[in-house]
Amino acid sequence: MITVEDFFAQHDDWPWNPPRPGRATFHYLILVTEGELRHDVDHVTRTIAPGQWLWVRPGHAQCWHPLGTARGPFILFEPDVLTPATARLLAPLTAHGAPAVLSPHPDDVVWLKQTALQLLDEHRALGRRPLDVHHALRRSLLESLLLRLANSAGIAAADATAGASRSDTYRRFLDALELHFRELHRAVDYAELLGCSVRTLSRAAQDATGNGVRELINERRLIEARRLLGGARWDARTVAAHLGFTDPANFGRFFRDRTGSTPAAFAAREARTDA
Repeated sequence: MITVEDFFAQHDDWPWNPPRPGRATFHYLILVTEGELRHDVDHVTRTIAPGQWLWVRPGHAQCWHPLGTARGPFILFEPDVLTPATARLLAPLTAHGAPAVLSPHPDDVVWLKQTALQLLDEHRALGRRPLDVHHALRRSLLESLLLRLANSAGIAAADATAGASRSDTYRRFLDALELHFRELHRAVDYAELLGCSVRTLSRAAQDATGNGVRELINERRLIEARRLLGGARWDARTVAAHLGFTDPANFGRFFRDRTGSTPAAFAAREARTDA
């Protein structure tokens, strides 16, 4: 727990100097209290205004921009720091596909800011009280903050609108997709895995997103391809094999049709940005 301005000041050699993409291994949670923060999540630049939160989840590709005028608390935590009961309640917001920028209801903004600052104060209070009490307080404050953020009226309303028709079948499909997108690429594969018909699965996906199952599978593979070609600097042949393409040429067509760029050109562009 730190402020984002102190984080930048203490790490002048961090991957923002110059900006370089990398893969998040923690949860990165930043409240912007002043100024404006720009941050790339999965190769999309997000702009976070005062009162909004940036949430980068483990596995996401991210790239920092110069800090500029942005100020605010910066919380990093590992996935297993939450108690199992809290983790279940937060599952929709900690999920891989959850929104990167959160805009809580105005009624919750002050409380969330105060709790984040209390968490920052407790983090700085190491040695002021017994270590087990210190850790328990930090976890309690973090869980309270996340639960309030997840259930803020603004976020809850947006989630309800976007996911009103998201059935249990669709949620189970997303979990299965995250585990198996590298080797399972057909709707029938996931229908068999979930114990439902292809028609049921297709209807659930269409109701939730407006897209078919195959499109969602390909979208997840494309995200991973961009991460590996850009941040991880894998070559196209290795990425193709990793994502289950039997022929690198097929992967090249897949990537070009969806991005307008060949894998090599995309990787070269990312490398130039790094340089």
